[in-house]
Amino acid sequence: MILQAAAFYLFASIVIAAGVMVIASRNPVHSVLFLILAFFNAAGLFVFMGAEFLAFILVIVYVGAVAVLFLFVVMMLNINFAELRQGFLQYLPVGMLVGVILLVELVFIIGTWVTAPEAAGLLAAKTPALAEVTNTEALGRVLYTKYVYLFQAAGLVLLVAMVGAIVLTLRARPGVKRQKVFDQISRTRDDAVEVKDVPVGKGV
Repeated sequence: MILQAAAFYLFASIVIAAGVMVIASRNPVHSVLFLILAFFNAAGLFVFMGAEFLAFILVIVYVGAVAVLFLFVVMMLNINFAELRQGFLQYLPVGMLVGVILLVELVFIIGTWVTAPEAAGLLAAKTPALAEVTNTEALGRVLYTKYVYLFQAAGLVLLVAMVGAIVLTLRARPGVKRQKVFDQISRTRDDAVEVKDVPVGKGV
């Protein structure tokens, strides 16, 4: 029991420290690396809770795909740090508003734990219909039946985010040649072929 508590506090402290470093690091690449560290330790916490499927999904999907994609996008973007510092005061009210909303939500959660401590146990308990199945099967049954429309909506949100990332990184840069597919398939024989009369015994 003491070993489990020590491991929990170790993983939790690393998650909190990595989360702080994500928003405190001045280098965006370092922020993404700290985000990956937070994902790994959060997966360890899921294992302690008995949600091994969520732990594997967190490592495979978020660390293996999303976080690496963030890292590639950050490395490809030409970030002007001086311009980012100049716009800090402009976005400060929006950031403060988001921070206040998150603080209110945390107060509600902590108040729920204090006023109704049995709520956490009720949420963790399995329903009678899913008592005889594994954790992964129970999650699949609920996700693809009751919340199937929300699941599809989440997929559309991720698709829009992916298209937005491509649009942001696909910039027209001077001196860079790009393929123009429409011009290639619409050209005629006269545009593509040039016949030259080469004299005998001489080169082109």
